[in-house]
Order: sequence, then C-alpha cells, then structure tokens
Amino acid sequence: MEKSVFTREYDVLRSLLREVRRRCSVTQVELAARLNETQSFVSKCERGERRLDLVQLAAFCQALHLPLVDFVQEYQQRCRPRPSSAKRASGRK
Repeated sequence: MEKSVFTREYDVLRSLLREVRRRCSVTQVELAARLNETQSFVSKCERGERRLDLVQLAAFCQALHLPLVDFVQEYQQRCRPRPSSAKRASGRK
C-alpha cells in the first residue's frame, strides 16, 4: 500500500473534503475556528500538503455536521474502479 498524498485515492479524499465543506456553505476560516486550528491548516489539508489521519477526518466531519460514515460511503463510491479498468483487470491472469 502506497502511503502518499499523490495517489488517486488521496486526491479523491481531498476533493471530497473541499466539496463537502463548500456544500455546507462553510469557509476555510469558519471550519478552522470550529476545529480550533488555523485557516492555513485547513487549506493545507485540502491541497494535500498535510496528510490527515482518521481522527482528524472525523473531526472535520463533526465540524461540518456530517456523519463520518456518510463521508466514507461517498468516498468509496468515488474510488470504485471505472468499468473499463475493471474489464482490463479481469482479463489478466
């Protein structure tokens, strides 16, 4: 397992984090205040300059009044292999 902020999966996570925040009509400054962090921290997390762990992700979700399980379900849906790549993978031995 690759531990990097440069994987497709981590890109999905970062994009979803930003999208959820915007969907909730919350600015980075407002979210930072709810997390007792700086706006720079939130920005770095959304840009991938700072890697999030599960505890931090749960805090982000709680601050946005979004159940963590809902965030994870949406993340999993977005990370599912595309049909064309699934066909290629099944054709390999």
